[in-house]
Amino acid sequence: MTGATGGIGGAVVRALHGRGAHVILSGRREVLLEELRASLGERAEVLAADLSERGVPARLAEAAGAVDVLVANAALPASGRVDDLQPDEIDRALDVNLRAPIQLTRAVLPGMLERRRGHVVFVSSLSGKVATPRSGIYSATKFGLRGFAAALREDAECSGVGVTVVFPGFISDAGFFAESGVKLPRWVGTRTPEQVAVAVVRGIERGCAELDVAPLSLRLGTRIAELAPVTAARIQRRLGSERIADALADAQRDKR
Repeated sequence: MTGATGGIGGAVVRALHGRGAHVILSGRREVLLEELRASLGERAEVLAADLSERGVPARLAEAAGAVDVLVANAALPASGRVDDLQPDEIDRALDVNLRAPIQLTRAVLPGMLERRRGHVVFVSSLSGKVATPRSGIYSATKFGLRGFAAALREDAECSGVGVTVVFPGFISDAGFFAESGVKLPRWVGTRTPEQVAVAVVRGIERGCAELDVAPLSLRLGTRIAELAPVTAARIQRRLGSERIADALADAQRDKR
């Protein structure tokens, strides 16, 4: 489980551990990883790793050994206009959000195929289906993740290996959005990290290809935007999407 110390990560780890899984917790903040491991007790171990560094995904996979389920959850928000991000900030987001999940999958997939069982879960975002203002780099990584997962699913057909992509909307209580302190309009609802965890478990146990974790209004809006992106973007602007996006970019500047 990458990104185990984040809001969603902790909830997913607890849900999988509660199902009897032996969980390997990975992230950059080793102290927090150890605290999470201690709270779980047995069937948990820590492998700290910074996925922005080249070569780390391969070393992490090697240290983890035989993996039955990979949950690729680590991500950076990379919010803001493209011309407002530094080149190294762009590279870091691409590395963590897209390159690392691909490289980790490549490393663990042969073992899954040999055993003819396994599952790969990518925690994406609704921004991986519909782009919004100030999300150019973030959406690029999440769109890419969806495309990779779709092709991987076809390659793994009839192999015993499943592929699931989970698309959360705005998440309350913990995580990038919750930490930003940005207020949403009343008609824009949120979901909790625990609801994302439920979707991850469902994807693994039922073999679901894609699962959205968002209120009906956001799910419908996403579907409309997929069918009519230009029209939907105009409506978003009139509803204040740029104001919310600017506030998020300012609040998340230190997380790039």
